[in-house]
Amino acid sequence: MSNEFEILRNKEILAILDGDKDFGTYEGARVAMPYLSGSTLCEISTLFGYEQQYTWNGSNPSRWEILDDIIVTCIENNTMQKLFTYLFNKSKFQRQLNNVPTSKINECYDYICNVIIAEINKILFFGDKELIRLNGQFHIRNIGQELQIDTPAIKIIDRDYIRNLYERTNKDIEEGAFDSAVTKCRTLLEEVFCYAVEQAGEKPSDSGDIQKLYNQVKDSYNMHNNKDMDKRINTLLSGLNKIISAIAEMRNENSDSHGVGSRRIAIEEHHARLILNSASTLADFFLAVVERKQTQALQNITV
Repeated sequence: MSNEFEILRNKEILAILDGDKDFGTYEGARVAMPYLSGSTLCEISTLFGYEQQYTWNGSNPSRWEILDDIIVTCIENNTMQKLFTYLFNKSKFQRQLNNVPTSKINECYDYICNVIIAEINKILFFGDKELIRLNGQFHIRNIGQELQIDTPAIKIIDRDYIRNLYERTNKDIEEGAFDSAVTKCRTLLEEVFCYAVEQAGEKPSDSGDIQKLYNQVKDSYNMHNNKDMDKRINTLLSGLNKIISAIAEMRNENSDSHGVGSRRIAIEEHHARLILNSASTLADFFLAVVERKQTQALQNITV
């Protein structure tokens, strides 16, 4: 497995990324990555497709080992950009920025991120590599190398894509991997929403919050409740909100579904099938909404 991010699988770097190491203070804030507890790391691992449970008063892998496993999974799934965007998202630093004056929060956040990247690069220096953040994306390059960033092609979301993901998720359910199935359902909705926003000529939110993406879709396609619309349609739109919220919370970092012990929600086969069928139906519906707007745009051009 060869990947530019492999070089980050260094115990010292992992200790920086999981919040074990701090580098002083700035404007009263701890200069460090947010501290990731064992249970938090297990929540992140589930979010990124690596099932790892944390047992209280039990035998657990070291925190750096869990993070290393997450990185391995993300390398295999080509989701390292999403992982680093998630880890470095400003909202994750909220606790340590709480006492910073509002006018200084952005400055403080940028300072902390720059220090973290610089400290990681001190370790990478001896391998003639460096980590950089460019246009919100993270890259490993040779020191001083000019980096050419290609504009990523927009993933085509169509009914074949939905069907293929449905079949893969259904296989997970048949094999008893219900948590993995729910994660795929959330991913399906996230990617359909991103596709819809991109097709509307806008940039999808990279916060990792599926509700924010859904709100972007509603804004882009005028899907808000309308008093002039048939009340039954408004009722359906309200129902969509509830279904999307429920699926998101199943894999949201603050959801009990990530918890362990007495807090963990057991997902059973019939639950997983309900989630899969709901997500697939929603994905097909939003794809139809995108196609309708594209058809209308073409008709306007030809008129």
